This record gives sequence, structure tokens and C-alpha cells, in this order.
Amino acid sequence: MKSYFTIVLITVFALSSAQEKINFGYDGAGNQTSRVLCFGGCNSKKANEGKEIEALVEEDLEKFFPGDAISYYPNPVKEELYLKWEPLAESKVTSITVYGLNGQILKTFSKTETINTINISFQEYSTGVYIIALNYNDGDQKTIKIIKQ
Repeated sequence: MKSYFTIVLITVFALSSAQEKINFGYDGAGNQTSRVLCFGGCNSKKANEGKEIEALVEEDLEKFFPGDAISYYPNPVKEELYLKWEPLAESKVTSITVYGLNGQILKTFSKTETINTINISFQEYSTGVYIIALNYNDGDQKTIKIIKQ
């Protein structure tokens, strides 16, 4: 019985090929642009074709939270993070803070009530994970995790 179970187990492992069932596509900056689930063979050339971003369009932006008016691009970031938000009449972004994972404040942008976009340079930071916090005039705060390559 043990040998039968062992043979079945080895056969399952030999026939399964997880790396061939999900194919990922990446752009020139290393950002994942596609994920294709394949059943019974996949054309790897088609799965690896990525979308080249020539100009930043609304579809490229990631949302802070679903349905939110705050977007950012790219994540992971190499040099600069583009951050955009739609100012609401009752709630305005008063400042933006960049934190290291240890909680240290690395940079603060204040007086952001009158603007709705900002580029945050990550060139001087080492590879790692950072937190971006948007602080609102009503005391609310929204955060995202950004990966620096």
C-alpha cells in the first residue's frame, strides 16, 4: 500500500508543472503587466507580451482603496512615484509624509491643499519598503506601502 501511494505521489509531482500554468508579463521597468492562467498549454510568447507605457494614462494608476479618488504609479518604484488625488470639498489633503518601515519620517510635503498631484523622488532611498501617508484636514490618514527597487 505504501509503495502504491508513493508511486501515485511521484506521478502527480512529475505530471504537474505549476510554472507553466501561470505566465507573467513584465514591462521594461520590471512592473508586472499581465498574468495568464493556462490550462493544457499556453503560447508563452503571447503571455510575455507586455504593455509598453509611453504616456501615463488613467488606467495605469493604482487606487489607494477601491472607489477612492487617490491613485499612484508605479509600484514598485525605481526613481520617482507619481501621486494623484481628487480634492473633495469637505476633505482636503493637508500633507504627505514618507516613512521608512521603522517609522522614521524621511520626507514631508506640506501645504498640499491647493494641488492634486505630486512626484516623490525615491532616488536617494535604498532598496526596501516605504509607507506613504496622506493626512487630511479632518485628522483622517490613508497609507500605502511602496516598494523601492
